[in-house]
Amino acid sequence: MFRRAVEALRSARLRPEIEIDPTRPPQRLAPYAYAVEAAVVDGEEDLADGRLVLLHDPDGHEAWKGTFRLVTLVRAELEPEMAADPLLPEVCWSWLTGALEARGLGYGEASGTVTMAGSHYFGGLADRRPATQIEIRASWTPREGLGGVPDTGAHLAAWCDLLCQIAGLPPAPADQGTGAAGTVSGAGVVSLPQRRGPQQP
Repeated sequence: MFRRAVEALRSARLRPEIEIDPTRPPQRLAPYAYAVEAAVVDGEEDLADGRLVLLHDPDGHEAWKGTFRLVTLVRAELEPEMAADPLLPEVCWSWLTGALEARGLGYGEASGTVTMAGSHYFGGLADRRPATQIEIRASWTPREGLGGVPDTGAHLAAWCDLLCQIAGLPPAPADQGTGAAGTVSGAGVVSLPQRRGPQQP
């Protein structure tokens, strides 16, 4: 079952702005684990990045209410005017749930945090403008499909929708790429505006 779930992740077709690679999964969280790292790339700049971890416990997990669990960390830098919006954490959380629901994916036991951290620069770095980074940490239980295996490829595509949205990219055209994971398209809600480019040191 776990091997089939991993193969579905590997075969998912994603937006061309996404660069994705397998990475070492965390240890001791579950008997089986697989992880990927991804970034939304514009030229030489990473607009957003994150990690998605697939966990599997054949005996089930009481807190998960299932045998599979997806765990994620997503990060992006914000424009100052966006960082000042007091509703932004709630909006970012809705992007995650909205990305899953836009693809018709069943899930349960979703939980997580949305954190904003600001940086101000001084001395030799004083010419840099203040920066704010937003970070989403979340986990959810994907509903199991045929043979007890969830559609992990579709969950990965939805997660990449979230990455693109927090990076400020517009939704992908509805006909942009289909595969086992379904059509790679946006969740149909407002994205962050694109950043003005990398800061100069």
